[in-house]
This record gives sequence, structure tokens and C-alpha cells, in this order.
Amino acid sequence: MRKVVTIVTVAICMFLFYNTLQSALTVFNDDWQLPAKSTGELIDNRIVLITQELDTPFWDKVSAGARQQAEKDGARLEVWGSYGNQEDFLKQIEIAIYSQVDGIIVQGLDTSGFKELTKVTAASYGIPVLTVANDVPMAESLRRTYVGSNQYLAGKLIAEQLVKDMGESGEVVLMLDSKQEYYQTQRLKGIQDFLSDYPNVTLIEAETEDTREQVIATTKDLLNRMPNVDSFITVNAKFSDDLIEEIDRRSNSETYHIYSFDDDLASVTLLKQGKIDGIIQQSPEMMGTLSVELMMNWLNGEILPLNLDGYLTDIQMVKQVDEQ
Repeated sequence: MRKVVTIVTVAICMFLFYNTLQSALTVFNDDWQLPAKSTGELIDNRIVLITQELDTPFWDKVSAGARQQAEKDGARLEVWGSYGNQEDFLKQIEIAIYSQVDGIIVQGLDTSGFKELTKVTAASYGIPVLTVANDVPMAESLRRTYVGSNQYLAGKLIAEQLVKDMGESGEVVLMLDSKQEYYQTQRLKGIQDFLSDYPNVTLIEAETEDTREQVIATTKDLLNRMPNVDSFITVNAKFSDDLIEEIDRRSNSETYHIYSFDDDLASVTLLKQGKIDGIIQQSPEMMGTLSVELMMNWLNGEILPLNLDGYLTDIQMVKQVDEQ
């Protein structure tokens, strides 16, 4: 019995040794190759476009341009964001980072929370971030580049039109957000620099919180204290509707020179109604197209590095008469 057990054990060992030897020979055979690397990732980069102003005409155009370019480049584009809620907006950015998407195109927000996410969190995951439409300084955000309007030039163009319409003297109210973002400070600087050559133009900076109640209260106070005001410029375009509503309660908005920007639907509508004299018209669809194109160039190593100063899209001054 003991001899039988020994024979069976030897047979099993020889069988296992043979199989092991055959496996080793297969591995080291000259014809053996590593599996080919999948090329799917090269044409299926996952890019997320994130805005805090979903479903607005301006950002719908940005999204449309981005989607069209993504389809052309073979990228997978998703549009995320919030409806003006800053906390939800930042949460979307955080989710995109932890989902390890290939690239993030985002509306810039000049806050410490936004900068922490882009400068530290996204960078630690190696995810490139591009700002679109609204910029944040590169040194504070480590964004790869910016795609959008030259906001400083936009401010100068509005100031230039103001002088043409109002003349070289008068009182001008600049409606400012009390929490000015970078793009707003650039607009303001452009206005100030141009009008510095006109000493008889008085600039009145009026800061207000970004709420309907506060804008109306600030406008009411200005009209009470400064009855000789000639012009208004809403540096934050969101103020236009409430500003004009309050002006029309006591007089007629058409007696003032009023200017704004097209990144708020109300400004465009008010221009068509003849209540605003002019707006800066931007190129949101081109912003979306170019931002995806540049992101894909970066991901495919075709343009390294991107221009840190940004890629500027077209702007123009549109007068009330142009819309008629």
C-alpha cells in the first residue's frame, strides 16, 4: 500500500513539473508579445464644461460650440454646473476632479474656494483646467490658459462709446458688485483708464450686493443723492434689469446714457427695447469651440505649453440703432 502511494505521488509531481515547464517555455517563446495598448483613450478623452449659469442664452452658446468641437475631435464632453448657486458650482468642480476626468473647462470664479480646487486639488490629480468667459489670475489658480473676451478692452470700448454719446463732461455711475471678480475689475480698469483723459467726466463707483433688493435700494439712493447723473454703466451685467426698473419708476431710463455687457439676457432684451444705449457683444460660441480645441491639443501633446496670457475671442460694441 505504501508503495502505491509513493508511485501516485511521484506521478502527480511529474505531471505538475511538466505543466510548469510548458508554461515557462510559452512565456519566454520569441513569438510571445504584450497585449497591444488600447488607442481608445486617445480619441475618447472625457472633458467636463462647468458653469454656474446653466440654461442661459450666453452659456447655451458656449456649450453649443464646445459640443460641436468635441464631436469633431472625438472627445466625450459633459456639461455640468448650477443655476447661480456658488456652493453647488464648486461641488461640481470637486466631483469632476475626484472622478478623474481628463480635462476641466470652467467658468472662472475669483474666490478662495475656486482657487483651492484648481491650484491644489486638480493639480495634485494632474488634471488640466482651462477657464472660459471669466478668467482668474494664472498665478492664483494654475489654470493652463484662458479663452474669452479681453475684458479690459471691453471696458475701454464702452467708455469710448460713452464719450461719443454723452460728450466730454458729465457724471457717470459705475454699478459694481461688492464682491468684484477678476473679470469685473478688468472691465473697470479699462473704463477708468480711457476716461482718465477726460477730466470733466466724473466717475461715481456704486457698490452693491448681487441681489435684486440691494440693486434697487442702491439705485434709489443714487437717484436721490445725485440728481445730475448723466450715465450708468453696469460693470456687472446682472444689475441692468433692476437698475432700469427703478429708474423707470421715477423718470424715464431713456433720459440717461446706459451701457452694459451681453453676458446677461436682460441686457440684450433691454437693448432691443431701447432702454440701454449699447452693450459689448462677445463671442460665446467661439469660446466653447476654442476651449475644447485647446484642451484636446494639450491632452494630445500637440501644444505644450498653452499661452498663459490666454486666447482672446472677438468683441464689438453694439448700439441701440444697430438692433433696429
